[in-house]
Amino acid sequence: MFEPRIVGFLCNWCSYAGADKATRAYPPNVNVVRVMCSGRVDPQFILKAYKAGADGVLVLACHPGDCHYKEGNYKALARHRILLRVLAEHGIESARCRFDYVSASEGDRFIEIITEMTDAVRALGKRS
Repeated sequence: MFEPRIVGFLCNWCSYAGADKATRAYPPNVNVVRVMCSGRVDPQFILKAYKAGADGVLVLACHPGDCHYKEGNYKALARHRILLRVLAEHGIESARCRFDYVSASEGDRFIEIITEMTDAVRALGKRS
């Protein structure tokens, strides 16, 4: 059975802390990269992850209005929207690149998102 390789860029202050609060097991398919702010995730990092063989990429940010760097999560969301168009030009389905929000207290939400992403990418199959 195909098991997708997913790279997850997690904001240090919210999403990474939320992952620490996860109380149940979740799919081990995500390799976590801790970043100080989702706004620091350069689209080139995501493209490099795909080039290195990732089947999917996940960017998790603070909820709107809760960014420790004021607007980093808004910048990350804007970049993600543009990036989806670039990925489509390269034949990479939008379901392989997800942007979402997880706060430090949302361990269960973190598990939910990881599980949904893993299932979605597994259904798409290995990226060619």
